[in-house]
Amino acid sequence: MTRSADELVTEFCRRWAAPDPDELAGYFTEDAVYHNIPMDPVQGRDAIREFIAGFVAAFDGIDFNVHRQVGDGRVVMNERTDVMRRKGGGEIPLPVMGVFEVRDGKIAAWRDYFDMAAITGAFS
Repeated sequence: MTRSADELVTEFCRRWAAPDPDELAGYFTEDAVYHNIPMDPVQGRDAIREFIAGFVAAFDGIDFNVHRQVGDGRVVMNERTDVMRRKGGGEIPLPVMGVFEVRDGKIAAWRDYFDMAAITGAFS
């Protein structure tokens, strides 16, 4: 039985609680694009895995607290608060709007919209 796009995204979001870069990268198509809108997009599964690995070096994980999620075929959108858990303690909550495009059971595009000032403020 194949998963719906909604089920795939829900599972993917849960996996960030204990992130494994290889496992998370496996959710993406080979030519996927991951774009945190305030930053430059990351293109391709290998580059996405490297990006995730860099993130995991600073954080133990992220709890994706999904408030609302809607899906329409291959597009899934969720409104959530991502709580990033820093290594050594401390949390950074970040309100996020995410858009996922799914193709052939994999994420082909992932766009997250958030306020970059919240991130820079947490690290200053």
